[in-house]
Amino acid sequence: MKTIDDLQVAGQRVFVRADLNVPLDGTTITDDGRIRAVAPTIAKLVERGAKVIVASHLGRPKGAPDPAFSLAPAAARLGDILGQDVAFATDTVGESARSVVAGLSDGQVAVLENLRFNAGETSKDDAERGAFADQLAALADLYVGDGFGAVHRKHASVYDLPKRLPHAAGDLIATEVGVLKKLTDDVKRPYVVALGGAKVSDKLAVIDQLIEKADRILVGGGMAYTFLKAKGHEVGISLLQEDQVPACLEYLARAEKRGVEFVLPVDVLVSGEFPDLKTKAPAHPDVVAADAIPADKEGLDIGPKTRELYAAKLADAGTVFWNGPMGVFEHPDYAGGTKAVAQGLLDSDAFTVVGGGDSAAAVRLLGFDENAFGHISTGGGASLEYLEGKTLPGLAALED
Repeated sequence: MKTIDDLQVAGQRVFVRADLNVPLDGTTITDDGRIRAVAPTIAKLVERGAKVIVASHLGRPKGAPDPAFSLAPAAARLGDILGQDVAFATDTVGESARSVVAGLSDGQVAVLENLRFNAGETSKDDAERGAFADQLAALADLYVGDGFGAVHRKHASVYDLPKRLPHAAGDLIATEVGVLKKLTDDVKRPYVVALGGAKVSDKLAVIDQLIEKADRILVGGGMAYTFLKAKGHEVGISLLQEDQVPACLEYLARAEKRGVEFVLPVDVLVSGEFPDLKTKAPAHPDVVAADAIPADKEGLDIGPKTRELYAAKLADAGTVFWNGPMGVFEHPDYAGGTKAVAQGLLDSDAFTVVGGGDSAAAVRLLGFDENAFGHISTGGGASLEYLEGKTLPGLAALED
């Protein structure tokens, strides 16, 4: 896979497929981590005299313009980080995009409007997707893939466009792939995996692979309750995927057979109602044993004994991969479990990887120093699919 160091970019129009899919509260960015992550690649291209065209998706618009998903706030924030003006095109391949790109001088940057405002970006029809890629290709001379959070998508700007232009991986993607190889090819043991998040179905494929590679798997978040149900415990009104119970039973049995520690919560924080995430009003949860959740209560975080247990299981790790919060970390009364796992990573001497998505957001929201972790991924879904052993379309396109 070529990197941007292999490209002659001076005076060239360089299309950078970034991941500027940041959370917004109206037009206010609440977490700019993904913008800061790609900024060094853009800055390097600027320094080398490229005309940089940055493109990304944001959210899930329906293939047509929607002001709620505009990339204008991300473009403004990118300009702040780069310390220079960043032009903004109000469309993707239309008159504004062509005009803005034509107006770029060497070392200048422009951001195109949300790629998903064009139905061709996400189309499952190869011809429709290809036609949009052709229009994007007309704007540029070279392609740099640096949106790791999107490389698992077979989208026009991720998969089809690099086939139409000389291409290379940006520094962010090169770093992400290098880190993930450390989790698959040369793992320092013990290898401990901490998995959370809402749905067990989102993690089944990666659990299937990790049972063959990890020494310990710690489970929290909403997905834990399906595993607790598989163990025969009642889970009240907690998040439960009843149809996944047989799969959970199979994985628990496989883990035991292979000698992999599969660790579930021993106590949880419960409440009869979901917390108010806007006002952050006190929730007053109860702590109960994981096998004694009341019928009218919902588990919303791992309990204090589980936090101590998970910290102990992380303490001697050589490598840790963490993906998914342990509870509803957005509310202070249910952030303790996620905070304990993050601190457990820091207290270990392990090579630590935070697998993007909500885990990365939690690290920042809870006030941890990002630089204290070995690596914080910008792509939760992409990280998981890589560890599952899947071929990621965006990476495959860059390999050609």
